Amino acid sequence: MPARDVLRSLFTGWRRPTTHPVDAQGESADSLIGFVLAAALVGVLTGVSAASFRLLLEQGARLRGHLAHWAHGTWWGLIVVVLVCTAAAAIAAALVHRVEPHAEGSGIPRVEAVADGRVRPDRFRILPVKYVGGLLAISSGMALGREGPSVQMGGTAAVMVATLTRRNIADLRILVAGGAAAGLATAFNAPIAGGVFVLEELVKRFDPRTTVATLVASASGFAAARLLMPSRYEFHMKPLADPRLVESGWVLAIGLVTGLLGVLYNEAVMRALRRADGSRWPKEVRAALTGALVGLIVWAAPDLAGSGDNLTQNALVEHGALVAVAGVLALRFALGVVSYAAATPGGLFAPMLVLGSHAGLLVGLVAVHLTPHVTPSLAACAVIGMAAFFTASVHAPVTGLILATEMTGNTNQLPPMLGACAVAMLVAIALRSQPIYDRLTQRAAESSAAAAE
Repeated sequence: MPARDVLRSLFTGWRRPTTHPVDAQGESADSLIGFVLAAALVGVLTGVSAASFRLLLEQGARLRGHLAHWAHGTWWGLIVVVLVCTAAAAIAAALVHRVEPHAEGSGIPRVEAVADGRVRPDRFRILPVKYVGGLLAISSGMALGREGPSVQMGGTAAVMVATLTRRNIADLRILVAGGAAAGLATAFNAPIAGGVFVLEELVKRFDPRTTVATLVASASGFAAARLLMPSRYEFHMKPLADPRLVESGWVLAIGLVTGLLGVLYNEAVMRALRRADGSRWPKEVRAALTGALVGLIVWAAPDLAGSGDNLTQNALVEHGALVAVAGVLALRFALGVVSYAAATPGGLFAPMLVLGSHAGLLVGLVAVHLTPHVTPSLAACAVIGMAAFFTASVHAPVTGLILATEMTGNTNQLPPMLGACAVAMLVAIALRSQPIYDRLTQRAAESSAAAAE
């Protein structure tokens, strides 16, 4: 076979009649190799996109901090900060509303709907809109995460690769799932959690073809991202003491508190979105008002704005008194809900980590006052809370366990995390709370159906 035909067959599955081996599903070995190569290419494109996105967000956070510091040196500094944040949020919303409506919000629900076949694959332009809009919205100080845009950029990269290599629609959907895994792996330096999340939550199946594509894309994306940024744990923690059985009562209390909080958070997000959907105000105006609110927070307390990685880090190093931790938890709960309803690009994962870590830390601070000798360390309470809150909201306990472990590098807290996640999941099920991404995916599918009519 000529070299041109070999390359074409590898990527597209096209082939002349040959005697090549064929698998049980009727697929040639050449086509299977091409599928794996396509998944690797999706991972590389996603890794580069998500890594550069993350680096620019870090630069944006530094600029926001410098702006807030400068603003306190002049009487009109507050006005400048509010105007900058307002303009950034409004432009981000305008990009979504006027250029690509499907770039709104996290992007994970949209990717899930595409992978499940409920909506048509996204257009290519969603990637630049998500990239630029996400930079503006998150850098302005909104309580949104980078993982949602990274996942959707990965899904769009998969659509591009599948289209250019002429993969069929079934392969396209699998590659979209792989791109999502690569996006999450890069966003949080968590390649295993990226793959597991897609298999556990996004596609909800572990068939060999999907698993291979997901793992290959996740690994290649993580490797490509290393070209732009070093490999490191997302959060730094001191070594934790091994858990003790006498501490189990407080561990279960963390599961109970985060379970209730996760249910409330899901309901608050969905109610805010319903109110936003029913509003007659233009999306740009609503986003501008949210940006103005965020601008006030940036001026008054810049550390409380943004995705919140610094806040999660503080909780994991046991920083904060009881009243201060409760205040941060309440503020970030409300700010996260308001920010997500502003119709700008941005994810939910990072805000969830802030809420979970602070809820766990809050329980730990109460425990220290009541039973100081049978209490887990405050850092352990924070990391347990991260996993348990994620479980209550997303209903993906395996992902929660692996994500918290990969992001902190701590492995000896897996047993208490498992117990807290079980309780949080039980609370969510008992209260009939649906997973947040299932509810958002249904909303995305209904929105697409309405737009098609």
